[in-house]
Amino acid sequence: MTTDQLIVTGLTLLALAGFVLQPVRYDLVAMLLLLALVLTGQVGAESAFLGFAEPAVTTVAAVLAISKGLQSAGTVDLLLRRLGGMRGKPRLQVGVQSGLCATFSAFMNNVGALALFMPVALRNAHRDQYPPARSLMPLAFASVLGGLVTLIGTPPNLIISAIRQERTELGPYALFDFAWVGLPIAVVGVAYVILAGRLLRGRSNGAAVRSDVDTGDYVAEALIKEGSAAIGLSIRALEALGEDDVTVVGLFRGPNRSLAPPGEARLRLGDVLLLEGPPDALRDLVQAARLSLTQKGADEEADAEAADGGGLRALVAADLDAAEAVLRPGSPLVGRTVGMLRLRSQYGVNLLAVSRQGRRVTARMAEIVLRSGDVLLLQSLPERRAEAFQRLNLLPLADRNLTLGRPQHAWLAGGLFLAGILAVLFELAPAHIAFAAVLVAMICARVLRADEAYTAIDWPVIILLGALFPLGEAMEQSGTMALLVDSLAGPAAALPAWALIAVVMAVCMVLSEIMANNATVLMMAPIALGLGQASGLPSDAMLMAVCMGTSCTFLSPIGHQSNTLVMEPGGYSFADYPRFGAPLTLICLAIGTPLILAVWG
Repeated sequence: MTTDQLIVTGLTLLALAGFVLQPVRYDLVAMLLLLALVLTGQVGAESAFLGFAEPAVTTVAAVLAISKGLQSAGTVDLLLRRLGGMRGKPRLQVGVQSGLCATFSAFMNNVGALALFMPVALRNAHRDQYPPARSLMPLAFASVLGGLVTLIGTPPNLIISAIRQERTELGPYALFDFAWVGLPIAVVGVAYVILAGRLLRGRSNGAAVRSDVDTGDYVAEALIKEGSAAIGLSIRALEALGEDDVTVVGLFRGPNRSLAPPGEARLRLGDVLLLEGPPDALRDLVQAARLSLTQKGADEEADAEAADGGGLRALVAADLDAAEAVLRPGSPLVGRTVGMLRLRSQYGVNLLAVSRQGRRVTARMAEIVLRSGDVLLLQSLPERRAEAFQRLNLLPLADRNLTLGRPQHAWLAGGLFLAGILAVLFELAPAHIAFAAVLVAMICARVLRADEAYTAIDWPVIILLGALFPLGEAMEQSGTMALLVDSLAGPAAALPAWALIAVVMAVCMVLSEIMANNATVLMMAPIALGLGQASGLPSDAMLMAVCMGTSCTFLSPIGHQSNTLVMEPGGYSFADYPRFGAPLTLICLAIGTPLILAVWG
């Protein structure tokens, strides 16, 4: 190996280790790799950031922002309101929700599609008394499957299209080129998750065992103040006021704390109680015992009001409404303790309680570290709630009377998006121009504010894409790619065509479970092209194998954001994912391999 090849190989291996072990964020790993390539002379300084000019990067950013516009305008709500007629039909609900989620996911961001249907699925599960685990993982997997169908369904498709344009003479893929393979996989995959979803139960705590539907009991903190009916009562007597639906899981008296305190313990003025139970039961007990819910870590104004029995006096005050919301990956609240937040002063909301499905929260409210999938009980003025939920990246789980946007723009947003799709479909404009024009039109028509558009873009993904595109150039110019392909060409040539396609798909499936799927595409596509050339397989067959394999991530909660998002609300364990996802992975492999050869081989 030459010196340049050693440098490129070493840096690439270090980057792969960074993506897998994640000592720092994956976008920072990509930028460190790019800077190292420039400093070692493998990428010219003048071309270091040309990856950000790639059409795929622009299209990904535009589609992410457009997805936000469709949500904000209430376009999809027009359809979701019609799902109310499925009351009492769990299997039909899971089927329709999963099918529609996959359909929308084909034309918008996967997580955005899941965000639209997840509140509906939780509400339906609660109303019709079946475990939310039965519907949430099928919904997440359906959102991933839908992305296989179109060019804009998921970022890996756009990256593959850009690589095809750069490295072959065939140009980019058309909007529905992926459907020849992706649509059959999606249809069979959605059928599987619908039929097998009834076997999912998830973890359950006490409340979930009683109703089999709860997203998890809330944990709230209450102060026994002057005039409270709880003074002098035993803990068991206090719990009886709530008809045994609320449990005192912690008692804090000055510097002393007692978790699972004895039922005979007598309560005193100034005691702080950690209460666990359903929101309605918590509200009834707080009102009956004249307790004061506290919000630790808020600004001094909120603390003073809590001490005085002010705005936090009950779960539902006269002028404040309570609403449930799930914490999305990427929310600014993830990884922060309640004590660090200033929600009241910055966003106009109070955090009253936290639910973490299947795990009893025993820390005081100020000490709870929030994580994606936690369900929060928030109190706010109704007119400020929508903006706060948008800024905090929360999904509302209450009835969808709350619309995060301006429903009068619903038809306009849908029409603009349809126009963009038709422009790409009939080749009136390339995808990055068409969807950038749609985004600008949405902003000009006030369907979407400019700040909302910037917030909706997943900037770590954009940084990752722009920083990794030059890696392919460095591997080509240094001869590293040719060396790697030569070393693998012998074993690859010995395999029949179907086996080589299956191996490439399987390797991409595994890599995507442990590192970002976008990074997997950028690293695997050039190798697959080289192997295809050495084995006599068309480049399209190899690119499709990489694309389909990379997007079929069903084996872990960290393989895709959709998988992560449903873990806590559904009460799933890590083992639930391979147990439910392994058969689906094999289905994708079994269907994808012959179809790729039949259509593109």
